[in-house]
Amino acid sequence: MYRVLICDDDKAIVDSIEIYLKHEGYEVIKAYDGIDAINKVKENEIHCMILDIMMPKMDGLMTAGKLRENYNFPIIMLSAKSEDTDKIIGLEFGADDYVTKPFDIEELKTRVDVHLKNSLKNKSTKPIDNEHFSFGGVVLNLETREVTVGENIVQLTRTEFAIFKLLITNKGRVVSKAQIINLTSEDTPDLVDSSLKVHVRNLRKKLKTITDHEFVEAIWGIGFRFVPIES
Repeated sequence: MYRVLICDDDKAIVDSIEIYLKHEGYEVIKAYDGIDAINKVKENEIHCMILDIMMPKMDGLMTAGKLRENYNFPIIMLSAKSEDTDKIIGLEFGADDYVTKPFDIEELKTRVDVHLKNSLKNKSTKPIDNEHFSFGGVVLNLETREVTVGENIVQLTRTEFAIFKLLITNKGRVVSKAQIINLTSEDTPDLVDSSLKVHVRNLRKKLKTITDHEFVEAIWGIGFRFVPIES
């Protein structure tokens, strides 16, 4: 049974989402502010999180940023704001998706389904050699979404990992923005042109923490390509 953490200071919203998700077979844990949510994550194995932005004590953006330091489960943001800039800010803090209030409960449940499916589908008992993909000086762990360069490791979000893997498998060819969105759609159903730049920026920032090599090159007006370390 998959476990979903719902965090919102509006108890009526939390209760209504809980009732629906439990009816659909999910186990639900509830929190009412960011600090409460972080404590619940420490105490339980969480598979997906629904997180409101506007909350007391610690808002959803700060909560997502704190959780992304150690956890990689899907985070779906809830907000009464619908502007693209607010969605992009949520992505920058580590969210995987963004739903605007008032929302359709069936749509929210579908998004939970999709993110859980994509997040958990690589978990298996395959031999460890089949869990790794290596090319151009970088090793990808297909199960944990970790990237290794030398002895240094960084963990990527589902979307960042899908983008990076696509660029690597194209071995130096320029991949257009449209191709990235279309070819990663199975793993990133909500990736759009405006958020792609944010995900690539976050990807490059994370890679910078483990290597000075620029693996991802932006080709102005076209897209991106993978730059391998020359052997």
